[in-house]
Amino acid sequence: MSLLGGIGIMNSGTAKWQRNIFIASFIIPTLLFFGVFTIYPVIQGLYYSFFDWSGMSETKTFIGFDNFKEMFHDPIVWRAIGNDYFLVAGKIIGIMVLATFFAVALTRFGFKLAGFFRSIFFIPNVISVVVIGVLWNFIYNPQIGFLNAFLSLFTKEKVTITWLGFPDHTIWMLLPPAIWAGIGFYMILLIAAIQSIPESYYEAANIEGAGEWRQFWNITIPLVWEQIKVSIINIMMTTLNGSFVIVWIMTEGGPDNSSQVMGSYLYQMAFRQFHFGYGAAIGFVILVLSLITTIVLQRLMRHESVEMS
Repeated sequence: MSLLGGIGIMNSGTAKWQRNIFIASFIIPTLLFFGVFTIYPVIQGLYYSFFDWSGMSETKTFIGFDNFKEMFHDPIVWRAIGNDYFLVAGKIIGIMVLATFFAVALTRFGFKLAGFFRSIFFIPNVISVVVIGVLWNFIYNPQIGFLNAFLSLFTKEKVTITWLGFPDHTIWMLLPPAIWAGIGFYMILLIAAIQSIPESYYEAANIEGAGEWRQFWNITIPLVWEQIKVSIINIMMTTLNGSFVIVWIMTEGGPDNSSQVMGSYLYQMAFRQFHFGYGAAIGFVILVLSLITTIVLQRLMRHESVEMS
């Protein structure tokens, strides 16, 4: 082997080694971060779910799967799961319909104030969920709330409906603030996707006599389907894992546990009733439900992607 050939092999090996070090410098910290803040808490939570523990004492009593057995016979757990999926379905339908409508309206119909409306719709996304919950509590307030004041304009007597006081309907009243808070983000996501569609597609459709509805179903929806799928999965995951805040701020799971979701019930059992092992079991069930629902949704929405040529 010649000297130049040997030098070439050495340079190639050095370059490959440097490339591997460069890649590892990004992957290893990320894996460590993920392991410490995601994998470890999950394992630790599963470990605690096998104990009868208050969360405050040093004594933990191993009880195996008793917490999970107790959950199976707990009617509040089943109600909370039902409420979670009710909010998932309601938010997916409400947010996606409204976000898609506004996205199409602000891109396809040429509004002069489109930028202004984008900013207005996005405002709820920069407001804390706690603030949103407090705001909507005032809207629903039976004495000084905006909703009753508005309805009173059309009646002879003052309306004093306690909107959050009916066990059979309270969960329904949590949908408007949840939908209102999420429209802006997904609208912006869909606007970006729609604006990436070449205008020539719509021009060709116009020449062929296709109306706005036909263009919407045959051009817009197929070409933004990937963004729609991502949005639906994200709504589902944030709802199953993050509805706790809005529920706790507005109703604390009441009245009579009628608006409990799994997250709020976890908080109540672990940090209000000091049944920490039971709360850990609830947390693990939330994780399992999220994974199963994600897989199911991905299979239901499996559709051949349409690529722009």
